Amino acid sequence: MSIYQRNGIWHVAISVPGIPRVRRSTGTNNRQAAQEYHDRLKAQLWRSAKLGEQLDRTLDEAALRMLRLSEGQSDIASKKRHVNYWRTALGGQTPLRSLTADLILERLPTHTTHKHRKPTPVSAATKNRYLATMRRILNLASEWEWISRVPKIARFEEPSERVRWEPRPVILAFAQALSLEWMRDLCLAAVATGMREDELLSLEPKHIDLPQSNAWVVAENAKSGFARAVPLNADAKAIFERRIRTAQRYVFERRPRDGKEVRKISQNDARCFQRACAKIGLQDFHFHDLRHTWASWHVQSGTPLMVLKELGGWETIEMVQKYAHLAPSHLAHHAENVTILAHEKERRKKAA
Repeated sequence: MSIYQRNGIWHVAISVPGIPRVRRSTGTNNRQAAQEYHDRLKAQLWRSAKLGEQLDRTLDEAALRMLRLSEGQSDIASKKRHVNYWRTALGGQTPLRSLTADLILERLPTHTTHKHRKPTPVSAATKNRYLATMRRILNLASEWEWISRVPKIARFEEPSERVRWEPRPVILAFAQALSLEWMRDLCLAAVATGMREDELLSLEPKHIDLPQSNAWVVAENAKSGFARAVPLNADAKAIFERRIRTAQRYVFERRPRDGKEVRKISQNDARCFQRACAKIGLQDFHFHDLRHTWASWHVQSGTPLMVLKELGGWETIEMVQKYAHLAPSHLAHHAENVTILAHEKERRKKAA
């Protein structure tokens, strides 16, 4: 049967001499629309087989092939999320050749859709990530000769990355203002180790070696996709030692009262975090700023940027250059070479 229904969606199976049988979802539950899609596709297949015309490829085909090539990459989960969004926003059966820069920009997400949070405007950086996935799909389609040209899609201008940090007394007051014990431990561990939120929340007791003062971020939990060791200072050791005494599966875990399986905490408690900030008058401060604070303290104490790069798990030295201005200056003594008043004072002192 050339057109049939599966799980409420119409599919087509078309045979044209000289071309392998094509089976494809129409992406619709409307019988008339599905029949129209079938007829148009069959005509395209016939013209491709008999006249040598290039067959229209769909967004679904290109996206699926792109994801297969991306398997094993550290950002595969993000690519899948972006692909799912674009398939909904543009239609999986949309021909690649019909995609224009204007259409793609028009269908970009405008607001977040968290289940338990109010919608908030999507940042320029997030929009650029969605566009990067679409560019990847279109560039590969061009390499495969599925399309003759790639639409030129402009990037959104992103503000320079902020470096927000606080001194030790402020962080201590903030930690004391946190009402939840596990949030206090999480925040103190973040500022003691520089580990990212996902890295801390994925940490298991077996990843911690207290005698050797080490923890390990395994590859699947690392943003860079590479495992790394994290040296533990006295603060971090005290926190982890206390938590792993009762930990069952994760260092930071949620234990249901109904006896169900222990679950990983998926994210920090934003309400608890913001209440603590309000209590001590801390403004424009977010969980990731604890990592900025950790890095800033290191640089201010003289830790070389190359060492900081390894400690924090950054991929390139450029990623830590934003903290360079906080380092004690190694050029300060050279400033004395161009003094005027001090030089004259010294000359007169010698003349006397």
